[in-house]
Amino acid sequence: MKNALKTLFFLLLALRLSAQDHVFVETESFENKGGWVIDQQSFVVIGSSYLMAHGMGRPVKDATTTVSFPKKGKYQIWVRTKDWAPFPKGPGKFQVVLDGKPLNPVFGESGSDAWKWYNGGEIDVKTDQLKLALHDLSGFNGRCDAILFTNIPKFTPPDKPADLTAFRNKLLNLSDKPAEAGNFDLVVVGGGIAGTCAAISAARMGLKVALIQDRPVLGGNNSSEVRVHLRGDVDKNHYPKLGRIVREMDNGDPGNGHPDAQEYGDARKTAIVKGERNITLYLNTHVYKIEKKGSAISAVIGRDIATNKEVRFTGTYFSDCTGDGTLGYLAGADYRFGRESKAETGESLAAEKSDDFTLGTSNLWASLDRDTATTFPETPWALPFSDEYHIDEARSDWQWETGFGNYNTITDAEKIRDHNLRAIYGNWSYLKNHKKDKYAKRELAWVAYIGGKRESRRLLGDYVLNQMDIQEGKQYSDGTVTATWTIDLHFPDAQNSKHFEGQEFFAGTKHIKVAPYTIPYRCMYSKNIPNLFMAGRNISTTHVAFGSTRVMRTCGMMGEVVGFAAYVAKKYNTSPRGVYQEHLPEFMAIIKDEPTAAKP
Repeated sequence: MKNALKTLFFLLLALRLSAQDHVFVETESFENKGGWVIDQQSFVVIGSSYLMAHGMGRPVKDATTTVSFPKKGKYQIWVRTKDWAPFPKGPGKFQVVLDGKPLNPVFGESGSDAWKWYNGGEIDVKTDQLKLALHDLSGFNGRCDAILFTNIPKFTPPDKPADLTAFRNKLLNLSDKPAEAGNFDLVVVGGGIAGTCAAISAARMGLKVALIQDRPVLGGNNSSEVRVHLRGDVDKNHYPKLGRIVREMDNGDPGNGHPDAQEYGDARKTAIVKGERNITLYLNTHVYKIEKKGSAISAVIGRDIATNKEVRFTGTYFSDCTGDGTLGYLAGADYRFGRESKAETGESLAAEKSDDFTLGTSNLWASLDRDTATTFPETPWALPFSDEYHIDEARSDWQWETGFGNYNTITDAEKIRDHNLRAIYGNWSYLKNHKKDKYAKRELAWVAYIGGKRESRRLLGDYVLNQMDIQEGKQYSDGTVTATWTIDLHFPDAQNSKHFEGQEFFAGTKHIKVAPYTIPYRCMYSKNIPNLFMAGRNISTTHVAFGSTRVMRTCGMMGEVVGFAAYVAKKYNTSPRGVYQEHLPEFMAIIKDEPTAAKP
């Protein structure tokens, strides 16, 4: 009751604020981002995207915009930011500049890693407009969420998440009805390899499809923002039809963390999707809210990560290809997070006791040779490296990974990424300043600021794939995707644990071979949300089986299967479960590419 009253108070206060002509600026909506980048990865925690100065140690160009004031007078300024590496003070320093004049406080070095509003002082507005800029001072990931100009004396904006969300939404007029995108046969949320393949597959079967991605590019972990290469085979299928769309998405094998963004084929992926007349593509759109009719999803609402404009998508069927199981979670789908116990699953590789341990998140990086020596500063705020322990690499691979149960891969996404950055910058600073013979002429050329996740929620279907299924190569009547990747479950590297116990960022693994096996279709729809499909790493498996199913070529083939299933479901006006129970022969005939298979 007390919390409800507080929320009501801030709603009423927000109404007062809008009437008092106060000005609220979301930094991600700046007209010119300069060298700053939009980060939406922690939207589920802070309720917003923000701008970040990701310069890899070199200050980035100012982000600028024009702020209009409905009336002149004195305004108190509040800046929402944090010190992301307070050891004791971090490097993310920046200034807020108004009409070329910096405010007195330097932000981002408070010694607190909590998002908070900081007092920026008072200004006297004498014109209708002011030029507002964010001026980076270090290039080391300073960040700013929002700036508030208020003419209410002694007013402090709210910091608690629920209060701040109500406050923010009102001042951005987000309580109004969102724009309508239209009605679709299939709404695919998540534009990684799985989601992109699902959208293309369904569209080519004649369905009207919306593909929604929360970043400016498609491909997810295989995009230029993350740079993980594709794994899993598409040429060992029991059903060779599966994998054809995956091959279209495949831009070759540049390895992990290649310094050339073009190696990952962002433009190719987007061009293929835009070439499909039945797909409507929405990039930069974060789905954070749903509507239901009974137990089924009726609509999803997405917010543009830059403009904050909201769009509503209605549909007959929905597919969760978010990796995090976000759509299923919002809809109340049954899911698992972490490891099951041996007693629960009977798996020899399962944990003795169930827990929240998950595989971690990687932020890859690369350096390049230069003609002359370059410098990199000492980083006292980063992880400490020494002659005894450092990682002697000029380019990262998959092992640079944080998680392992020490962090929640969803709610701690920002902390995980920041921990990875402290490891990358700290190690690189050591190499540059203590191994000059080898690294003097090398320069840090690229560091991912978008995390490449491996594991979070797994949505439960009518069947949960397990270790025995994949090691024994069991063949079920609804076996579809042929998977070939090993059981690949990561754990902290022993040496890394010795030097950074509880704060590991480097992984090891043991590859346990499997015979090619098929993944049942029943793993690709929700057991309790009647119109929800899923494809990708969040399908219905145990943690152990997930170690094999999670790689992207395999996930892409799951997407192809979902597209076929959605076609059969629409044809007979049935549910994803109904496809299995009532129309399995026809569905499997499509997957087998039999001449008698139904065609759109």
